[in-house]
Amino acid sequence: MAVITSRHFSTSARSVTGLIRPGNEDSALHHSHLLAIADGMGGHAGGEIASAIAINTLAQIIPVIDSGSIDSDSVEDLLMNSLYDVNAEIRRVADNDEELLGMGTTLSALHLYSSDKRSFVALIHVGDTRAYRLRDGVLTQLSHDHTVIQELLDQGVLKVGETSDHPQRSMLTQVLMGDNSIAPVLMIYEVEEKDRFLLSSDGLHGIVSEAELLEGVQIADKDEAVTFLIDTAYKNGAPDNVTVLVADITVGVSEGSSIFLGAAQVGHNG
Repeated sequence: MAVITSRHFSTSARSVTGLIRPGNEDSALHHSHLLAIADGMGGHAGGEIASAIAINTLAQIIPVIDSGSIDSDSVEDLLMNSLYDVNAEIRRVADNDEELLGMGTTLSALHLYSSDKRSFVALIHVGDTRAYRLRDGVLTQLSHDHTVIQELLDQGVLKVGETSDHPQRSMLTQVLMGDNSIAPVLMIYEVEEKDRFLLSSDGLHGIVSEAELLEGVQIADKDEAVTFLIDTAYKNGAPDNVTVLVADITVGVSEGSSIFLGAAQVGHNG
């Protein structure tokens, strides 16, 4: 277990099945310098397998992160190559089991790193899992949904209030499923000391209002913030799996351990 001295994530997280789904197809992990969430899809347990592949494959970069051998100029290559590795592994597994053909997953991940005494998060993203930043009481969505609905919003065809009952509200325009059609997005944001980050599956942000998200993520205690958000999703019906990660920026010494959640938890965390 590596011990890292720097700015790092201090995280609270939970992943739950919800009230309708028979199993949990979400996966997630948190580490001192890496947060990730994946929402799988596909029959015959394909969703669980795809999201777990995404998280477990991404986790393979953690030893490189812990070693300190990666410089800021190489962060983009590290993350993008890992994402393409995820896509290739999903294809490899599906090719060996025809019942898994068509399985896929979203993936959103934040890597915290430093350069020239400044700190940044690199966001890599495919699908409709989300990354948010809370700064000075303002909650900003950092990721951009890869959905038909988002494209219609961007084009001005729909307004925000017209999306909840749209027949294509769940249709993704990008997903990791082993083909060559993905165009992943990587964005860099400078970090301030009091920033807080929220990663969520659509089982949270798809059922919880923006006002409720803001109310929950502003709760000072991270564990209580996560509990509030999960409870609110349940109060609103929790028709999907719900995964929530709330992370603060902390300065000091951290143990570089990794905690896995949801479908990716199998074989990890003791």
